Amino acid sequence: MKAFVVEKYGKDGARAAEVPEPTVGDRDVLVKVSAASINPLDKMVRNGEFKQLLKYKTPFVLGHDVAGVVTRVGSAVHGIEVGDEVYARPRDLRAGGFAQFIAIDVDDVAPKPASLTLQEAAAVPLVALAAWQILIERARVKPGQKVLVHAGAGGLGSTVIQLAKHLGATVATTTSTATEELVRSLGADIVVDYTKEDFSKQLSGYDLVLDSVGGANLGKSLTVLKPGGLAISVVGPPDAAFAKQLGAPSFLGLVMNTLSRKIRKQAKALGVRYEFFFMQANGAQLRKLGTLYDSGKLRPVIDSTFPFERTLEAMVYVEQGRTKAGKVVVTMEPGND
Repeated sequence: MKAFVVEKYGKDGARAAEVPEPTVGDRDVLVKVSAASINPLDKMVRNGEFKQLLKYKTPFVLGHDVAGVVTRVGSAVHGIEVGDEVYARPRDLRAGGFAQFIAIDVDDVAPKPASLTLQEAAAVPLVALAAWQILIERARVKPGQKVLVHAGAGGLGSTVIQLAKHLGATVATTTSTATEELVRSLGADIVVDYTKEDFSKQLSGYDLVLDSVGGANLGKSLTVLKPGGLAISVVGPPDAAFAKQLGAPSFLGLVMNTLSRKIRKQAKALGVRYEFFFMQANGAQLRKLGTLYDSGKLRPVIDSTFPFERTLEAMVYVEQGRTKAGKVVVTMEPGND
């Protein structure tokens, strides 16, 4: 089958290749891929940023979001059948959405939301699961709380805005002039145009900040939190909990804590908290999220689509920051250029 694989770590380490169809285990479903989407995680894995924690064996297929049709099921699979349209974020070490077929653990798979096309559904799993796990599991957002979402027009930010509003929060976001109308349509109550204003001088008393920018932006985010508030970053620096989540040796936890010592010290001095976040695959949560898409509470935001043959171009498009809003999808369907 055709696939895009990482032969070696680094910017130029991915290429198109012919690889065997994946083996289907007892608890796996084999999915004929209809569409996949690009995530920053694809670049990070390709570049080897997590190679001490996620020990992929090269060559391996990239792609952390997928939607398609089930063509085979393992002997221990129940609730998913051949012919079902599904979507998934395959678990770590089992990525492989940039291929014609992928074998996925049944626990990571959910029926595609009926209201979405397969191409739309491919844009959903990673960012929707991240939003759910950040807002509901980590931060336990309640009605009336205040949430700041950085980069609100992005794939993750646009999803977090919608889910936070569904949970009853007051939502502020940072974005550019060009996407202000979009983020308001998604439910943002307060919009700070980062090209004109400094959010840290405009906002205060927030319960939660979600940072996907990093650097100085993360440090400033701590200052808008109320006492006891929480800043969560998806771009780092990582902490010991991340190493524990991935089952890494204890010494790597110490390394992670060293990397995040400065920001954690800043947070403590301000009476707030800092955590790094790395989402986990979860088919049961995707089923719950599917009902929110079907009820109109959530909707995917898609920047553009590329044909499967141009997957590497789609990755470059995302890496160069050319997306205006939402996700970039690669599709097996002809004519989606």
